[in-house]
Amino acid sequence: MNTVLYTGVTSELTTRVWQHKTNVYPGSFSSKYKTHKLVYYEYFEFIEEAIAREKQIKGGSRKKKIDLINNFNPE
Repeated sequence: MNTVLYTGVTSELTTRVWQHKTNVYPGSFSSKYKTHKLVYYEYFEFIEEAIAREKQIKGGSRKKKIDLINNFNPE
């Protein structure tokens, strides 16, 4: 069952996805809640833009997050 949504920022997406899938950090949020599927991402040239967008997404409602995911990735 996929009930938890995780939002984060990284400069190494492939590495971060691998870390989540393999539970590299056993005490982390992603390990605890098994957030192992990448369902949405955005690319930014500057980390400051990425952090601002992360905060915007985190501040939105769950419905807005689900709508964002479904518009990007209907599967």
